[in-house]
Amino acid sequence: MFTIDAHLDLSMNALEWNRDLKKPVSEINAREKGLTDKPDRGRAVVSLPELRKGNIGLVVATQIARYVAEGNPLPGWHSPEQAWAQTQGQLAWYKAMEDAGEMVQIRNLEDLEKHVQLWLHELPWSTKPIGYILSLEGADSLVNVGYLEKAYESGLRALGLSHYGPGRYANGTDATGELGPDGPELLKEMERLNIILDATHLCDDSFWEAMDIFNGHVWASHNNCRTLVDHNRQFSDEQLKVLIERGAVIGGAMDAWMMVPGWERGVSDPKGMECNLEKLIDHMDHICQLAGNANHIGIGSDLDGGFGREQCPYDVETIADLQKIPAMLSLRGYTQKDIENVMFGNWLRFLKSAWRE
Repeated sequence: MFTIDAHLDLSMNALEWNRDLKKPVSEINAREKGLTDKPDRGRAVVSLPELRKGNIGLVVATQIARYVAEGNPLPGWHSPEQAWAQTQGQLAWYKAMEDAGEMVQIRNLEDLEKHVQLWLHELPWSTKPIGYILSLEGADSLVNVGYLEKAYESGLRALGLSHYGPGRYANGTDATGELGPDGPELLKEMERLNIILDATHLCDDSFWEAMDIFNGHVWASHNNCRTLVDHNRQFSDEQLKVLIERGAVIGGAMDAWMMVPGWERGVSDPKGMECNLEKLIDHMDHICQLAGNANHIGIGSDLDGGFGREQCPYDVETIADLQKIPAMLSLRGYTQKDIENVMFGNWLRFLKSAWRE
């Protein structure tokens, strides 16, 4: 079934992990044999051929570069200008993939409809370009609010204000506090440009302030449920209900520590923790119960987002295994229409609504 994945860190993997994503996953992992600089070496699950194999024809693809002030122990860049330069290198990789015929950027409703028709009705799948909608995960790299228009001109269509820790425009996971001094202005500029607000990673304080200020379209590209895994990275039922009321779609994330309670990073094992795709369905189903329908869930896997098979569902060998999800949803009583909505329909409906304006 045609599938949309609303969160993949492709350019980060290509540049910082030095992975040639044009290659099959097996070749990427073989080349990393013996490397220990990152915990997921040799355990990749994502590449462009695997996306095609899994009929995943459209992704929300990120740029990401965190600014870290002196004393911040998180990895990142020491100035916003350096962070901006990193995102521009990532953009250059996406453009190179376009030149190679591997990917195509989706910027507007016309692009979207043309690309979906290609994937739904034309063969062979093995030569189709992967469509990508450009998203910025964390706004730190925007040197000032004026840089947002530069990013928009390069195709940016979704933006998360924060990532982990304190940010320049908002506070993120494991941090507290409301928006930064320029956060409200950035949100207003996003409204003007019709850029989607990705609520993912906002800490509670910043989340509620952003919901009060921002009147544009909101989604949560890769977020699970705090009721099932009690951590500030997940959204509470109250937050989920507000997102549902705003018409958001919430993408189920496949980072194991977000899927099952009690996970210890670097210690726990997916099989030992019984972390499989059924746990993802649990999170999706919880949101459906809150909404009273299946119109607000989708896939935002975050696979290879700084982790590999050591920290993802044990029944995922590669991202192509997303095609196991429809049968799982069917066994839970979801209708064929519900399943199509989860795999692609909800994201499409959201985008069409946002881009008709």
